[in-house]
Amino acid sequence: MSNHIAPHESETGLAELRGDCARMAPHWVVPAKIAPTPVAPSLIHGVTVPPASARLIDAMSEYGD
Repeated sequence: MSNHIAPHESETGLAELRGDCARMAPHWVVPAKIAPTPVAPSLIHGVTVPPASARLIDAMSEYGD
């Protein structure tokens, strides 16, 4: 068992943290959403699925039907 005792947090700890977050909020920029361009099924080729993965997906038919 450890004899280490955590230091008592100050009463202003949470208020200080909230203030820090409020000052940082303008710096957090949300990037613009980029919609992916749909790809025609005829252009999708060369995709291989390992047999174990195919069996796993096949066994989960209730989620995909």
